[in-house]
Amino acid sequence: MGLKRILMGAVGVALGVSIAAAQAKAPFTAKDWAALRSADAVAVSVDGTILYSVRHGAEKGPTQTEWWMMQPDGSHAVKLELPEGFHPMGFSRDGQSLYGGWKVNDQEQFAVFAVKDGKAAAAPSTVVVLPRGVQGAMPSPDGKRFVLMADPRPPDTLDTVRHVHEPDETSLYVVNADGTGGAWWCSDLKYVSGTLTVGGGANAAVWSADSSELAVLSQTPRIGYHYVASMIDVCSASGSRHVVDIPNAVNGITWIDHGKGIAFLSTKSEVLTPEHVWTVPAAGGTAEDRTPNLDGTAVQIAGDVQGRVWVLVDHGVQTEVDTWEDGTLKRKYNWPDGVIYGVPVAEEYTGEGDQVAMTAGDPTHAGNVVVPDGDGLRRITHEGDAELGKVDLGPVQVAHWKSKEGIALEGIATFPAGYVAGRKYPFLVLPHGGPEANDLLTLDVLSRIIAGLGYVVLQPEYRGSTGYGAAFLAAIYQHFGDRAYEDVDSATDYAIAQGWADPNRLAIFGWSAGGFMTAWTVTQTNRYKAAIEGAGITDWAPFLWTSDIQQIDYDARWTDEDPDAFRRFSAVAFAKNVTTPLLILHGEADQRVPTFQGIEYFQILAARGKTVRLVTYPGSPHFPIVWEQRLNVMQEVADWLQKYNK
Repeated sequence: MGLKRILMGAVGVALGVSIAAAQAKAPFTAKDWAALRSADAVAVSVDGTILYSVRHGAEKGPTQTEWWMMQPDGSHAVKLELPEGFHPMGFSRDGQSLYGGWKVNDQEQFAVFAVKDGKAAAAPSTVVVLPRGVQGAMPSPDGKRFVLMADPRPPDTLDTVRHVHEPDETSLYVVNADGTGGAWWCSDLKYVSGTLTVGGGANAAVWSADSSELAVLSQTPRIGYHYVASMIDVCSASGSRHVVDIPNAVNGITWIDHGKGIAFLSTKSEVLTPEHVWTVPAAGGTAEDRTPNLDGTAVQIAGDVQGRVWVLVDHGVQTEVDTWEDGTLKRKYNWPDGVIYGVPVAEEYTGEGDQVAMTAGDPTHAGNVVVPDGDGLRRITHEGDAELGKVDLGPVQVAHWKSKEGIALEGIATFPAGYVAGRKYPFLVLPHGGPEANDLLTLDVLSRIIAGLGYVVLQPEYRGSTGYGAAFLAAIYQHFGDRAYEDVDSATDYAIAQGWADPNRLAIFGWSAGGFMTAWTVTQTNRYKAAIEGAGITDWAPFLWTSDIQQIDYDARWTDEDPDAFRRFSAVAFAKNVTTPLLILHGEADQRVPTFQGIEYFQILAARGKTVRLVTYPGSPHFPIVWEQRLNVMQEVADWLQKYNK
């Protein structure tokens, strides 16, 4: 045998092994989801070191979190050894310590731990204990103080006996970096609204460049109000100064123009979702919508100590990071064929470098840390690659179509592994939750698991989704059950027309607002052979008053004055129409969509002799947080589809 033939034979053997290995790959399953690792950028130190978290599931128990450090070039990755109950939020000014939340007597408090060679000290160098715990923390740019967000009220000594239903309070507590000299600032500000993290895109407060004062966002609480209003104040040790009232919701706040102005996200829409960049003079005045013609949705805003203002903008199913410069948005970063998950995290203290880090992902990669590289971004962590290398992922594509009304719509189609064009597959339409949210061009685990069962899955961005401008978003107001429903149903029409979907094997599945869509859809059509509703709204009038957050963005009419308006889209009022076998899944500790919503619908359907199954999860909130329950959710889904969508 000649040398060439020997080499060709060796190549053939190698190719045969490669092909066999590829064929041996299995589709993505719920167990792969539980094993999947992902990384998130958290903070950047004075020397550019990046703090990031790595998360993964398990067979049982909650999601596991590891904390790592890495250099911006991707080198010197170190897994941190931290005290139990401590989760870091950022670095001290000298970069030698981490500050964050630390569990003390089952409450999260504030602590600082020195870290050397990846190992934290056994005891904190600083600890601050407040009566009801700490909800967030942010250092001042000069590094001399921290502002903490917390409930200022004394603890309720009868909390284990009874709960008093009254508005929650949140105020600001300012303390020296060594934990001394703590005091409540601006105690008249009792309803501070948002988060409090360096680089957070929805911050409730942000330090001025000279570290002397804070711009603060407050909002009317849920209890006692049938409207939403927001207030912006400037707060210092001497008290508060009111800047402006906003007759709507606000998300995020930051200083602009060297402290002369304040920028934030808000809206003029009844849907309440902040989606444009607004500004107001810091001295007070009239707030102005500065992006009235934005063709996407501004979803996060934050500033950094370098004076840069970052805005995360949804454009359809993708995102980009813009800067706010000279009164306009300027595109800065995007992740090709994927998304950036949030505004950049940057160094926290003045007089230092300008290193930033972000988190990005796409349909074939989990979220990972990325850093600027020229005009683009470079991935420096590779979590999830090992797990995903063992499975066979089908193709994903962005789809476009028009509804029967002529509405231009977009969605994400996920195909099974080994997909063959022209072959009809069992089909599932997967409307997202929110509803004022959207599906993103990422590794969507629910779509991947269902596609792993041999399905084509389509996620429609119905009216009410972010990413398509203010009018598209606002179109859902008082029209969830007709406009949004028609858009979702048109996705199924489109999949059939494309030849993807077997018209005799159609299914629908959604959670939360997507659960409403499922529960409602089966009262309107019998085209689906199987339906799964997770934590869905089925009875609007009581839902609006019992959810844990303000929900009048759906409909602000009074339920006791116009009950028929809320009956109009309540699935429980049309249960007699249901013929589709329906699986209902709901957490027993769900406060976002209280569990009775699922129980009520189930009881009516069961009494009418419909094919229905209710599975509830003990201790579970809006979506299960322990993995044995998450895995069971997907097993219930798979079993239901196998049984009824044949």
